[in-house]
Amino acid sequence: MPEAWNHCSLADVVTLQRGLDLPEYGRRRGNVPVLGSFGVTGWHDEAAVVGPGVTIGRSGGSIGVTTYTASRYWPLNTTLFVRDFHGNDPRFVYYLLGSYDFAAYDSGSAQPSLNRNFIARMPVLLPPLSEQCAIAEVLGAFDDKIEVNERATSIAKTWVVAAYSSAGEGLVPLSAIARSRHTTVDPSSLGETLVDHFSLPAFDAGQRPERTEATSIKSNKLQVPPSSVLMSRLNPRIQRVWRAQVDGEVPALSSTEFLVLQPVDGLTATDIWAVCSDAVVSAEMAARVTGTSGSHQRVRPQDAMSVEAPDPRVVPSQVRQCAEAMLTLVDSLDVEAALLAQLRDVLLPRLLSGELRVRDAAAIVEEAV
Repeated sequence: MPEAWNHCSLADVVTLQRGLDLPEYGRRRGNVPVLGSFGVTGWHDEAAVVGPGVTIGRSGGSIGVTTYTASRYWPLNTTLFVRDFHGNDPRFVYYLLGSYDFAAYDSGSAQPSLNRNFIARMPVLLPPLSEQCAIAEVLGAFDDKIEVNERATSIAKTWVVAAYSSAGEGLVPLSAIARSRHTTVDPSSLGETLVDHFSLPAFDAGQRPERTEATSIKSNKLQVPPSSVLMSRLNPRIQRVWRAQVDGEVPALSSTEFLVLQPVDGLTATDIWAVCSDAVVSAEMAARVTGTSGSHQRVRPQDAMSVEAPDPRVVPSQVRQCAEAMLTLVDSLDVEAALLAQLRDVLLPRLLSGELRVRDAAAIVEEAV
């Protein structure tokens, strides 16, 4: 253990408190983030806590999901929030708490949940404040650059969708600009082959397919050819449109909850992605769902292909070329962000344990960020 680092309990590091109720109907337009179990879930005009702050998801699948904010905020009652940092660095505390497997500290109720008094006894290895700040600065450099990339990609995607929406004239059925590929694959027939699995969880986790052994996938999937766009049929009120990056190194398989769309008539995947991401398409998809369960409403493939979308064929060629260039840049920024996240996750446990000192990690950061 490095000199001046101390063994203590979580209660010595922070005081946690359960968040506060704030239903959506009680929120007013503002710039104060409302932090829920998985992060920012809305905005309000009043803060309950002065930042910087850290929250922890406290129940179900959100147990242990940590969120950091530099600003004042409102923590929902689905979280535990740090009421008192006891003089410790808030961002260091965020990384420290994020390194724990809180599922092991389930309080034992029927619904998995965290009890703040129960986890207060967790053992912690705590460096001095100066080392905390240095560790937070190193790890924060990665997250700050990832956030910059995410903002840039969000702006670029918004511009592309708006450009197609405003440049196009009239609507056409989706079947007029794309065809639906429905070749199914039994993953077990591929043996121990690695595959890229395009699933709904992978989309929600950052829109990068999971590379895994085919035998780990237990149900039939759809084959994903190059230049494909995936559009979710499940719960279309949540827009999920994915430009599938198929590199050809391994087979690409998709959840059957997606439509696998391929462009026709000289169109590109960018064209199809742009128009399928339009709010008009999302609204019409949501209007065509079947099923009474709010969590399992689907659009039938034939109904989805009759949804009307802006016609990309009438978009000026210079707009299409610019969109292609912007989304190519988005792809490179996404790859860079994924690599930065991997490097951060490798450094984090070594820094928190004292195995790797900040001066050595700083040189790695300088090369990577």
